[in-house]
Amino acid sequence: MPDLRALLERPVLQVAPRLLGARLSHAGVTVRLTEVEAYAGADDPGSHSYRGRTQRNATMFGPPGHLYVYFTYGLHHCANVVCGPEGVPSGVLLRAGEIVDGIEIARSRRPGSSDRDLARGPARLASALAFGLAQNGLELRGLLQPRSRSLRRADIRTGPRVGLRLAPDRPWRFWIDGDPTVSDYRPAAVRQPRG
Repeated sequence: MPDLRALLERPVLQVAPRLLGARLSHAGVTVRLTEVEAYAGADDPGSHSYRGRTQRNATMFGPPGHLYVYFTYGLHHCANVVCGPEGVPSGVLLRAGEIVDGIEIARSRRPGSSDRDLARGPARLASALAFGLAQNGLELRGLLQPRSRSLRRADIRTGPRVGLRLAPDRPWRFWIDGDPTVSDYRPAAVRQPRG
């Protein structure tokens, strides 16, 4: 089994596809990751850390192997795995996964969702795993288990990230081909001029 720290110290574009198939556990639920997106800090206008360190994104500048959780659109939490060398902000957004343990608990957190949709999308995944702002900075040792066997290159797909206005065409979204829990691709909505 790969060493977690050695895996997460690598550049984000190496880490992201290697997280596919990994298992992440928290608060009684385990998810097998099926879709992720890479964010490369100062080199990536789509990243929260593009313009530098703030109170909100400080965790991304810390050591790899921690969780960066943020609140978005005044409605949802999303979670990223911090990776790369300390001081170089980069992270992998956890976009989707399959619940492999604790499905009853996940169902209680996501009432009305089909089992396929319990962790399909970043906000649903965070909800299923009970990730909120209190988990920002959480160390992932013992919670994140890298996949024990490799995926075939043909099983991994890549394409543009979902819903970004800045750097929308970078193919930094990675997913397991044919997995039903992978979310649908949606480009960013075009902003209409006011007036």
